[in-house]
Amino acid sequence: MIRVAMVLLCGFFTGQSIAETIDVEYSRFYSHVKKLDNEDTQALQFAFGFLRVGEGRLCGVNSADIVTDKQTMSLEVSNEGRFTVPTEKALKLANAIIRISLVERANVCDMSVQLETKPEYLKVRYTKDELTFVYGQYEAFFNEMGSFLSFLMPTVKGLMIHFEDRDLDYTTPEGVTITNGVLHIEQEWISEAKGLSLPQAPLRITAMASS
Repeated sequence: MIRVAMVLLCGFFTGQSIAETIDVEYSRFYSHVKKLDNEDTQALQFAFGFLRVGEGRLCGVNSADIVTDKQTMSLEVSNEGRFTVPTEKALKLANAIIRISLVERANVCDMSVQLETKPEYLKVRYTKDELTFVYGQYEAFFNEMGSFLSFLMPTVKGLMIHFEDRDLDYTTPEGVTITNGVLHIEQEWISEAKGLSLPQAPLRITAMASS
């Protein structure tokens, strides 16, 4: 069995692939997803995908599977071409691999990872407490990572709410504006707001950070 470690833009993975179907050791994913396995970051997940070299777009993913000696388990791949993996130490001990079938040649697609809010926290209407909760999750993660990487980690200053429609321009009833499918809300606004009403459920929520 060939095991290939793809290059992760954030520096998590090393190696290079030369085929459209690649195998990545599950342990390489586990070492990162386990960082979110606590109450302070329960609303967050790492979403993995592949960026087309030199183009900044995501490469297509046909399928992604967890493979062990005894079974194969399919992972859900989003329309964008991103997928998540479970946090299971047993898979690490079983030397599981993640087998990924790419639409394009693997040697032009580099692995990327994205920290985002889990799907169950994506909705049309948010109370102030819900916005504060999501913001606090990112703040907890960056604070924890910064405790030993303070010279590398940015600080969270707000949230970025992304929509599937990248042409979406809309001003919410609360007076904040979605521009080109993204809404930026800073921590100060969150602390003073009474809530937030959106025209549609977002695609994801990520942290707005500063160095």
